[in-house]
Amino acid sequence: MNIKTVLISLFAVAFATGVLAQNKISGTQQCKATPPTPVAIGDRPNHALAIVTAQCTWSKPIEMAGLQAKDGVDTVATEISGDVASDRGYYVGTVSNGDKFTVKFSGTSRSKDGKPVSSEGTWHFTDGAGKLKGLKGKGTFKGTPSADGTMSYQIEGEYSLP
Repeated sequence: MNIKTVLISLFAVAFATGVLAQNKISGTQQCKATPPTPVAIGDRPNHALAIVTAQCTWSKPIEMAGLQAKDGVDTVATEISGDVASDRGYYVGTVSNGDKFTVKFSGTSRSKDGKPVSSEGTWHFTDGAGKLKGLKGKGTFKGTPSADGTMSYQIEGEYSLP
């Protein structure tokens, strides 16, 4: 085998390892939302739009690049149709050294008698700063209401950094 073949083989292995290096993450987050003010669309009963913000903390933080997620803010645009809502939004989070990351998410939430029952969907990283610059990844979330009025979210996914 000549030196050119060896170098090409080493480069291919190194490139494939970097591309496939996904790190699993999971955590639990609690979010306390501001009360929404739905605006009726007027086309049918119980059809409305609302913007909701929520302050979030991590009881079991996700960890990326040796940094633990600390807190953040959800900003959600939601279309409500009876007891089902279609949610889209962003989460801007802070990790233990102060660096930030941004997540875009979408999903479905359900309520009964005006109270939240569940929420689930998918998410992906859109941005990272400092040690998280170039952050990529995606995953899922499932939310259940807590007795204190917060929503508890189970976060699962994976991430990679350049």
